[in-house]
Amino acid sequence: MNELVEDFLQHLRNERGQSENTQRTYSALLGKFVSWAEEQSLASWKDVRLSHLMNFLQRERERDADTGDQGIRRRLSSESLYLQIAAFRAFYTFAENEKLLPVNVAENLALPRRWQRLPKSLTNEEIEKLLAPEVPETPSALCDQAMLELAYASGLRLAELRNIRLEQLQLDSGFVLVIGKGNKERVVPLGRKAITALQRYVDVGRPKLVTGRSPGVVFLTQRGTPFSAVTMWLRVKRRAKRAGIARNVTPHMLRHSFATHLLEHGADLRVIQELLGHANISTTEVYTHVTGNRLREIHKKFHPRG
Repeated sequence: MNELVEDFLQHLRNERGQSENTQRTYSALLGKFVSWAEEQSLASWKDVRLSHLMNFLQRERERDADTGDQGIRRRLSSESLYLQIAAFRAFYTFAENEKLLPVNVAENLALPRRWQRLPKSLTNEEIEKLLAPEVPETPSALCDQAMLELAYASGLRLAELRNIRLEQLQLDSGFVLVIGKGNKERVVPLGRKAITALQRYVDVGRPKLVTGRSPGVVFLTQRGTPFSAVTMWLRVKRRAKRAGIARNVTPHMLRHSFATHLLEHGADLRVIQELLGHANISTTEVYTHVTGNRLREIHKKFHPRG
């Protein structure tokens, strides 16, 4: 069963160009089912029936998720179940198309309705605090400054920010070439402050972080290694704390702030879709709800009869 899962993951990597996060998620979810199937004496995917998938999902629905917070446990979220069913459906579609399995037993699994979570963005005041340059001007401080300015100026995803390479920066021309999901390229313009911060870091800060084994990625840790997702998240969180921002700031909040602030200042939704690298306009439309709430707040605060 694991061999067929690996074939599917190879398909995601080599033919679909799915992100590493998607590959890891599907691998973990399908691996969980394989372990359960072995407990049920199911030796092959050909032995799996719709009833088996339903029994497994029922067990998942009823089990508690360990939050890791002082032993507190809470019911597994509907989002987790959504991902599990999505993994089944994608796997079986692949197996059926490749004629590896005779029938798609997951085709009748209905995806549960997902709650639309509105993205959290920073206020203009919080952005000003976060992007205020730190002193002294150490290599790490220059790295943080360039990283934050680029994230807010371009709306990059965390993985795109971590993996961006020096040759993708076209600072003289004022843009960055981004390799997004599915290896799709997009060109994103940069503002003056982001260009200045990046140029300063590349010229002064980064050379002091480079070691003999450092790769060509733009942002390096103090050891001269690429950032892991967790390390970059912690760097942003610590910078926000030093800036006096009480909220839990993440790199993705800068992406949301980028899109929200553009829309609030009149940018076209299609342009924002292109800049964010969204394949579908419906993904970008969530920001219209955010700005709608913001407009209501402004109206209530400033209109004489608000």
